[in-house]
Amino acid sequence: MNQILFKNVLPQIFSAVQNPPDSDIWKKETAFERGTHYLIEADSGRGKSTFCSYVLGYRHDYTGQVLFDGKDAREYHVSDWARLRQQHVSCLFQELRLFPELTAYENVEIKNKLTKHKTRKQIEEWFSLLGIADKFNVSVGRMSFGQQQRVALMRALVQPFDFLLADEPISHLDDSNAQIVADMLVEEARHQGASLIVTSIGKRLPMEFDNILRL
Repeated sequence: MNQILFKNVLPQIFSAVQNPPDSDIWKKETAFERGTHYLIEADSGRGKSTFCSYVLGYRHDYTGQVLFDGKDAREYHVSDWARLRQQHVSCLFQELRLFPELTAYENVEIKNKLTKHKTRKQIEEWFSLLGIADKFNVSVGRMSFGQQQRVALMRALVQPFDFLLADEPISHLDDSNAQIVADMLVEEARHQGASLIVTSIGKRLPMEFDNILRL
């Protein structure tokens, strides 16, 4: 997949508002191109997580069109969405969506078994790089949010993707770990020739962006 196009998209929750938010995305024609890195800045309540849900097909409560290489998302069937999420678009969710009863490694490997994208050695190297090698066999429910955030990052990276959505990827990390996360994302995107679409309401991922948009 080479392009995601938002064409006059407006969440229905804003359609009844007399003055919808001034945005670089809502009610505009905004294209996200593969290989280009984007930062989407937003205040709370401006639809940041909603935007991610539209790209992933979890929600369709909008006017306008979301187009993937020219095909309207509303024409997608269940199998199309499954293929998109497995092969073209990965997501690091703000709420993480981990399994608290599973270990940190099991949370990563449960997805890697489906994609067969990374080796165990590569995953172990990531754990060391992110400073949580000692949490490898610890249940996620016993880890801090910042540690869980790093586990969720690894799970987002164990698949092929053309676009990676990262919703507030460093909200609970110190500057040192934020830089490590940024470097990992950039390197994996470079390796796959992919695009990063990062959202933030405050702390910005320490990396260079090709395009900064206001939601």
